[in-house]
Amino acid sequence: MIITLTRIDDRLIHGQVCTGWSKELKISRIIVINNKIFKDPLRVKLLKQVSPPSINSHVVNIKKFIKVYNNPKYKNDKVLLLFTNPKDILKTIKRGLKIKSINIGGMSYKEGKIQITDAISVNKKDIKSFYDLNKINIELEIRKVPNDKKINLINILNNIKIN
Repeated sequence: MIITLTRIDDRLIHGQVCTGWSKELKISRIIVINNKIFKDPLRVKLLKQVSPPSINSHVVNIKKFIKVYNNPKYKNDKVLLLFTNPKDILKTIKRGLKIKSINIGGMSYKEGKIQITDAISVNKKDIKSFYDLNKINIELEIRKVPNDKKINLINILNNIKIN
């Protein structure tokens, strides 16, 4: 499997992913990796329906993704991985996913989170996971679309205070 982009975006498959990233990266598959969404048949169906017709889309849990990731049948597939949060990426890396960079596109505001950019809100668990990812030398870059300038997430986290 050729992972062209690993992205955190809690909106998952939407316009920026479908039109911007998928065309730029010339991917053949989008894989949403989330244990909770995987158990929701309606949400799975909707995510598959909004994917571009020329791109296979899948919604899997972490365990199933690791099986697929290690399957030689998919070794030449160009894939975009989508996660909703950094903790799930960390779990997936601990189970064998090898990546060098994570693109953070959007994490919506909810109670208990603080907004650190116009599209990214984090809580203490998110921050801890991002620092853990940084410790294992994974680049954490913010970009909504491919043409945006990369912004280093750790630089932003180092300058915030959370209660």
